[in-house]
Amino acid sequence: MQNNILVINCGSSSLKYSLMNPVNGQLILSGLAECLLTEEAVITIKHQEKKISTSLIAPFDHEVAIQFLVDYLTQHQLKETVSAIGHRVVHGGEKYSQPTLIDEKVKSSIEQLSKLAPLHNPANLQGIQAAEKAFAQTPQVAIFDTAFHQTMPKRSYLYGLPYHFYQDHGIRKYGFHGTSHYFVCKEAATILNKPMEQCNIISAHLGNGCSVTAVKQGKSVDTSLGLTPLEGVMMGTRSGDIDAGVIFHLVDQLGYSLEDVNTILNKKSGLLGVSQLSNDCRTIEEAASKGNEQAKLALDIFSYRIAKSIASFSCNFTSLDGLIFTGGIGENSLLIRSLILSQLTLLNFHEDKLANETMRFGKQGNIAKIDSTPCWVIPTNEEWVIAEQTYQQLNQEQ
Repeated sequence: MQNNILVINCGSSSLKYSLMNPVNGQLILSGLAECLLTEEAVITIKHQEKKISTSLIAPFDHEVAIQFLVDYLTQHQLKETVSAIGHRVVHGGEKYSQPTLIDEKVKSSIEQLSKLAPLHNPANLQGIQAAEKAFAQTPQVAIFDTAFHQTMPKRSYLYGLPYHFYQDHGIRKYGFHGTSHYFVCKEAATILNKPMEQCNIISAHLGNGCSVTAVKQGKSVDTSLGLTPLEGVMMGTRSGDIDAGVIFHLVDQLGYSLEDVNTILNKKSGLLGVSQLSNDCRTIEEAASKGNEQAKLALDIFSYRIAKSIASFSCNFTSLDGLIFTGGIGENSLLIRSLILSQLTLLNFHEDKLANETMRFGKQGNIAKIDSTPCWVIPTNEEWVIAEQTYQQLNQEQ
C-alpha cells in the first residue's frame, strides 16, 4: 500500500529527510546531506539499523542529494511506497495557516515571502523544485513553520511601530518552531486526557534556536520569536531581545557596518558570545562545572531569560495545565531545566530532582513534584507532524 510520506527539510547547505508511515509515525528511513555546495558534501542514510555515508559528486547541490536518495529508494523498492512529499517551509506569512498542496502559485508565494526569511525560504524552494524533478507525478505539500502561530491576536503580534509598516510591508511577529510546539502540546493533551482545545500550556523549545509559546485552549496566543528568528530569549548564537538602540550605538559610535551588526547579533552572540567558548550548551555546562565564570554567566543569562519569558506568558491564562520542555537542550539538559524551574516557584513549579535526572535521551515524563504544576519533558517529532499533515491534506484533496 502506497501511504508512506517522504519528509524533506532543506537548509541553505543541508537537506534532512525521512520516510515515515504517517499514521503511526514509524520511521522507515532517515538521513542528512550536509556541506552542500562545497567539496566536503556528504550524504548519510540510516535504514534497517545501518548507517551509510557517501561523498557526493559535483555539483554537490540539493538536486544531487535528492537524486542520490531517489536511487537508494528505488534500489530498495521504497520509491513506489511514497504517496506524497511533505516539505518544511519556514515562512508562510499571513497567507498560509494550513498544510498546502504545492502548485506554481504556492511556489511563487514562497519565493515572495523570501524577503521575510532570506536564509530559509529560498533553500526550502530549492528542495521543492529538486523533489518535483525526481518525483514528477507525486503530490508535494508545504507545511509552514509559522502556521501554528497564525491564531495569535493582534495585541500579541503587532509591534509598537507606525501601523503602516504592518499594513504595507507585513512587519509583525510571525513566530517559528510552530510544528514542534504543536506536536508537544498535542502529546501533553494526551497525557492530560483532555482535548487539545481545552488545554492551557506554555511550551519551551530549547535548542540552538529557542522559542517559548503560550498555547491557550489549544491555540498559539503568543510566542517569543518575531518577524525573524532573532527576537525573544537568548539562543546558541543569537542575542535574542536587546535594546534596538544598541544597533545605532554600534554603527554610529563604534563604527560597525550594518552587515557587521547583523553577523554579530545572529552568529556571534547568545551562548557563544557570552561564554566566549561555544554555542553548544554541553560544552558550556562542562566548563561551568570546572569553574569557568564566563560559562556560568552564559548559563545564568540563558536560563533567566527563558524563565522570564515563561513567567510573562502566564498573563494569558487564568489557569495553567503545565509547562513543556522540548528541543535538544530542553530534552537533555537537566541543569538548564533545573535553573529555569528554580525561578518559577511563584507559578508553583517545583523540581523533582530524581525525575529530572531520569528524563533525558528520548524519555518523556513529568519532572515536577506531585503537588506542583506539571512540567513535562516531551521529545519533539516535527517530521511526524509534517508526514501526518501531508497525509491528511492529501486525503482532503481526493
